[in-house]
Amino acid sequence: MDIEKILENIKNKIYHPIYFLTGEEPYFIDKIRKTIEKTVLSDAEKEFNQATVYGRDMDMVQIISLAREYPVFGNYRVVIVREAQDLKDLDKDERFKTYLKNPVKSTILVFDYKYSKIDGRTELSKLLEKNAVYFQSKKLYDNQIPDWIGKQIEMQGYRIGAKTRFILAENLGNDLSKIENEINKLVINLRKGSEITAEDIEKNIGISKDYNIFELQNALGRKDIYKANEIIRNFASNPKENPAIKIISMLFAYFKKIFLFHFLKDKSDNNVAAQLGTKPFFVKDFRVAASNYNTFKVREIIAILREYDQKAKGVESGTMDDGEILKEMVFKILH
Repeated sequence: MDIEKILENIKNKIYHPIYFLTGEEPYFIDKIRKTIEKTVLSDAEKEFNQATVYGRDMDMVQIISLAREYPVFGNYRVVIVREAQDLKDLDKDERFKTYLKNPVKSTILVFDYKYSKIDGRTELSKLLEKNAVYFQSKKLYDNQIPDWIGKQIEMQGYRIGAKTRFILAENLGNDLSKIENEINKLVINLRKGSEITAEDIEKNIGISKDYNIFELQNALGRKDIYKANEIIRNFASNPKENPAIKIISMLFAYFKKIFLFHFLKDKSDNNVAAQLGTKPFFVKDFRVAASNYNTFKVREIIAILREYDQKAKGVESGTMDDGEILKEMVFKILH
């Protein structure tokens, strides 16, 4: 069951006796857990019927004992096991397997089992798939984040264009909780139904519409020396928000895509977008960049980026700060 369906069911008061939330992406696990914590019981009911415990402090005997208690002055009891990955030998615990086969219907038992997963070959895995809401939270790939941002914004009743999504994605990274917080800051003063612009992003969360990694990539792709150096000077004046290691990592991914573009036999917009993990809207920018940098030059740029990545990490950089590293690196890329 996907997260949208799980959350929709909870919203519609369709509950399951056991939720086992596992995987590498904590954001989705936290989203489901917090929704159950906040919405199943009223504040008055929580005092008697909601318990939160931690895996490192409990064993399954204690957890099942909590789960077998009946609700007081209400219809449901909620038991949440945080950090359930710390429970010992869960996959071998026969008491848990027995409870899975016959859970208490009035209890909602939630396991927050982060950064790990149950071996799919085990009996426990099969029992979870059959008898619980067994949600496996997967990390989003970087090329999935712009669409995820767009979806979150649309769910809040706003619109956002493809380029603006990419500005957010490139500058905020892949921490989904951080992105959600920034989106909430972004929309708080905007009119419902309006389209979020680069100006809104700059005003509300401080990402410049002119000086960001997306604009730097485009300037380098066009060989716009003046614009690229202008952006780098801006980055150098604010190194805390624009660390060299982060900038170099993003440029490395960008030039890898340009390199791949050269070897695509089918250079139609849709195929290029699919192969590069971007949108057809941006393919024209990669065409321009590929016309400016042949495969030999791209190889050279990738070597330059590796060299300056090491310098940003303190290897043979002397007294150079991040701004000087970026300025020198961009000069070598463009000349």
